[in-house]
Amino acid sequence: MRPPLVLTVAGSDSGGGAGIQADLKTMLALGTHGMSVLTAVTAQNSLGVQGAWELPVEAVRAQYRSVVDDIGVQAVKTGMLSSAELVAAVAELLAGTGAPAVVDPVGVSKHGDALLAASALDAVRTALLPVATVATPNLDEVAQLTGVRVESRDDLRRAADALLGFGPRWALIKGGHLSGDAVDLLTDGSEEHWLSAPRLDNRHTHGTGCTLASAIACGLAKGRSVPRAVREAKEYVTGAIAAGFALGGGIGPVDHGWALGREAAEGDPAGGDAAGR
Repeated sequence: MRPPLVLTVAGSDSGGGAGIQADLKTMLALGTHGMSVLTAVTAQNSLGVQGAWELPVEAVRAQYRSVVDDIGVQAVKTGMLSSAELVAAVAELLAGTGAPAVVDPVGVSKHGDALLAASALDAVRTALLPVATVATPNLDEVAQLTGVRVESRDDLRRAADALLGFGPRWALIKGGHLSGDAVDLLTDGSEEHWLSAPRLDNRHTHGTGCTLASAIACGLAKGRSVPRAVREAKEYVTGAIAAGFALGGGIGPVDHGWALGREAAEGDPAGGDAAGR
């Protein structure tokens, strides 16, 4: 049987830990068919982002139409959209697709590198968030978009209310930067779901935001409700963080294949046995 179809519209991470690469790994791990629309190319490793080059809007639009018009899609996830023009174009495409959309309003990288032009913030607020089924900002991103600085659990409510004012059906405010357990708030303005996971002693967390948003999109493509899709996605990304590993000289990635087993990796490192196979 054909697996559920999920499309990511995002930038490339040459180091493989975030962006398009993280999205497609997540989609494979969760039993869906991942497809991609590349919005930007980055020179990126465990130490940071050394360069970024946005693709032309017409190239992004052509990729999207090529995939959706022929293959179709059951959920879309957006990530790095660095300019106002790109944000507006992708929002228009999403509005005409009819599939649930998970918007990860990527503002900065794990290392603090800017990935969204300040001039694009208004386009995110007025064009992209209104077509989102779920918006998934972290605390820095929600402060950029709403001006609400989150320092406590009650602030999560204020941030979610402010974000919902821009039009997404659901807001998931990720509280991972607060002290204590990693507590997130999912709300549509009428019901609240608090999701908590123990804070793990692992600095190798590159790609968590991309991975979570992609996992939510996978759940929606399978027909899950938003609360269930988010709950299952948080469980998946918590496991991926626990299995995160060192890579290069900086912050390593989460392990997208943590639940798939290690049979291949644990084989003979020489690639054969004594018989020379």
